[in-house]
Amino acid sequence: MNISKLIEVMAALRNPQSGCPWDLQQNFASIAPYTLEEAYEVADAIHRNDLVELQEELGDLLLQVVYHSRLAEEQQAFDFADVVASIVGKMVRRHPHVFAEAAVADAATQSQEWETLKASERVGGALDGIAKALPALVRADKLGSRAARVGFDWQSVAGVRAKVTEELAELDEAIANGVDAEVAHELGDLLFSVAQWGRHLNLDAETCLRSAGARFQTRFEGVEAQVQARGGDWSAHSGEQLELFWQEQKDQKKQ
Repeated sequence: MNISKLIEVMAALRNPQSGCPWDLQQNFASIAPYTLEEAYEVADAIHRNDLVELQEELGDLLLQVVYHSRLAEEQQAFDFADVVASIVGKMVRRHPHVFAEAAVADAATQSQEWETLKASERVGGALDGIAKALPALVRADKLGSRAARVGFDWQSVAGVRAKVTEELAELDEAIANGVDAEVAHELGDLLFSVAQWGRHLNLDAETCLRSAGARFQTRFEGVEAQVQARGGDWSAHSGEQLELFWQEQKDQKKQ
């Protein structure tokens, strides 16, 4: 089965006379959250190395592309074929070492060339085109990376580390002042700096935080099992006892 069948299904769903009432009410804005959700579900299937689910989730994500293309086609803006032509042209243009006479030494060089070609296509300033809807840590990383390309960056990991220390001190001061807006401002600066620290360590802050969240959930569920085995009453356990359960979970995972 090829893509044309999915395009036909979407056209039927959007048929004004016989289509689905729910689908007929949708627009770009109402569908966008589903597009983001499906992209995250693809990433989750990859993270869990579940290839069976990945196949299904990729289909769901493909449906989103077809859906937006259909909405655009109804407005006579573009259709699915135009979307395909656009990405094919972009991939050919950005891989001259494959489709033309250029040559690259290795993958790292190709990554640099890719960014150079992207920059040449960009209209506006160095930070233009970074989607505001990205997860905050991902966007922070991209903002820092773009600024670095024009030379606006720390020169060493130690420099970023010092900035993190500075921002932490400013957060402490804001907390002491007791002004909520100031605390929120400084916490944001601290998180942004931590994302840049990760970038200088060649680590993705979003991935690191997701892994930390997964570890927390696993360990907490172990603590929860300990509490349930002792009657299920959290209030019956002191903070010290709960910390002991937590440390036991950490030790088990290390072993």
